[in-house]
Order: sequence, then structure tokens, then C-alpha cells
Amino acid sequence: MTRKKEKDARDDGELLRIEDLHVDFLTDRGWTNVVAGVSFDVGPGEIVGLVGESGSGKSVTSLSVLRLLPNAYSRTPSGHIWYQGRDLIKMPERELRDVRGNEISMIFQEPMTSLNPAFTIGDQIAEVYRRHKGGSRRAAFARAAEMLDLVGIPDAGSRVKDYPHEFSGGMRQRAMIAMALACEPKLLIADEPATALDVTVQAQIVALLSRLRDETGCGILFITHDLGLVVELADRVVVMYAGEVVETAAALDLYNAPKHPYTAGLLSAMPHLGVRGKELPTIPGRTPEPWRMPEGCRFGPRCGHTSEECVVAAPALRIVEAGRSSRCCRTEQLNLAGSP
Repeated sequence: MTRKKEKDARDDGELLRIEDLHVDFLTDRGWTNVVAGVSFDVGPGEIVGLVGESGSGKSVTSLSVLRLLPNAYSRTPSGHIWYQGRDLIKMPERELRDVRGNEISMIFQEPMTSLNPAFTIGDQIAEVYRRHKGGSRRAAFARAAEMLDLVGIPDAGSRVKDYPHEFSGGMRQRAMIAMALACEPKLLIADEPATALDVTVQAQIVALLSRLRDETGCGILFITHDLGLVVELADRVVVMYAGEVVETAAALDLYNAPKHPYTAGLLSAMPHLGVRGKELPTIPGRTPEPWRMPEGCRFGPRCGHTSEECVVAAPALRIVEAGRSSRCCRTEQLNLAGSP
């Protein structure tokens, strides 16, 4: 298939489609697979939550979209990342630089390490805007103040001259969102943007992202380990475990009736107001190391529903209902409980 025909074959109106993505890291054991066959999509104006424990492959997947993983220690042996019909994996670096921060932006989970302490907030937002849109420094600073006002920073025209250390944690996260939105991207990748913030600020960030989606129409890939945040924000949820997608569903469907034991375990471990005197359920064991994956189902050693078929062969991700998929060979036999 020629390059043009290959592009046309994938240009079906979807904003982002990750297709059978594999990512390897170079370790002292050689090349080790950390993301195995991940596939999902994000539509225009849609919020998709990407959920899982630390080490499940969420951030590696998101960083792969913009090829932000270090070339010396990572590789993508197979798979595609289609963005409006273009494969970002095969895109030349020069073209990709025009996509980063312009058509696709990313909000990182640690704003204090992402913002440069030597430059003002306004300088940093203006730099992104001028890199992609051009214009004068004055116009770029006006855009920076406009974006800070959009994300709810009081007295934005004055605060644009402040340095990162003069902002609170929640305000720095808002500044990162303002920077990401400065060029009106079509896709926003938010990598745990509410981590390390108190619950009040978390709620504000979630409400802000929802409002920005409604106002700008951008698609959002929201990465988190907090299912409570996901059900408040996302339209659909993709659950990852040990480098694989184990379940996909509409947010409320997944919350009320999970189809994979891992998802059910995550939901049962969520604390709930009003539940007193009971020990919080946990998932036994820990996520396996990438070089020591179990035979058959990767979640099998931690699952309370295993049978002989679970260890014979690795289960495939398959459609179990309209709009739902699960990587469990016993989905139809189990009646898993949702969140209380």
C-alpha cells in the first residue's frame, strides 16, 4: 500500500487512534516490553479516561503519542498512532515539532518540574504561542494573559508577570493548562493533572477541563489512577494493567457493572463516605515486573476468579457488549460488583 493510500485508509474522521502499540525499554536485561498491543481511540470533543495502577503503562502510552520517550532507551517495534490520518510514529521529527504544543498539547503531572523557574509564567506561555503562531511579543503576552484568565487565574493581566514559585500548586497546574491551550489544540493529553493536589483543587481542575472541552471542542485523553475523578469527567474509560488494555466501556457502565476482575478490584478499593467500621478491600499482590510476566492472564496471580483456562493462554481483548470490551475469558460467567 502506498503512503497516500495508507493515510486515506486511516483518515476516517477520528481524532486519535492508537493501534496495536508496543513499546520496549532498554534495561540491564536487554530490551523489555512495557506496553503490549494497546489500542483505543479518542474522538473530537470526547474525554477518554486512561486508568490503572502505577506501572500499568498509562504514562508510557501517552508519552508515545508525541514521541517524548528518549530514543536511546526506548523503541516502538510495532504499532501505529494515527492522528487525523497521519501516523505520528512514522512522521519526520521536523513535522512532529509543528504538531507538539500546536495541534496536540500535553499537561504534565508535576507543573513545578515542567515550568522553568527562571522565566515568568507569561514568558513561557508566550514562547509556545510565538513558536507556532508567530506575531509580536506584545501580542503573545496578551494571549498569555487571556489564557490565564480563561483557566480562572484572578487578575491575569498582572499575574502573567509572576514566576512559578509565586503561584500555588493549583495555580501552577492551571498555568500548565493555559500553556497547553494557548495554540487551540485539537487534542489535549492530561497526564494525572490533579495528582498531589487537595480534593477541592482536584474538583476545580476536573470542572475546568470539562468546561474547556465544552467551549473549545478539543478531545481530551485524561490519565489517572483515580476512578472517582474519571467517572466525573470522562465519556469513556480505558483500563490498563501490566502494559495491556484489560477493559473499555462508557464511564457509567464501567462504574456500575465492570466486566473485568481488575476493574472490579479497583472499584471496590475506592473509599466511600458513610462506610464505617469496615476494612477497605485491596487487590492482593502487586503488578508483575515487565521481565517476569506470568503465563496466561497477566492479572491471574492476583485474581480471585481464575480457572484452568486462565493460565493456558493469554486472553485476547474482545467485544463483550456493544461499546464494551474485556480481556477476561470468564466475563460471561462472572457477576462482578460495581462501585457501592
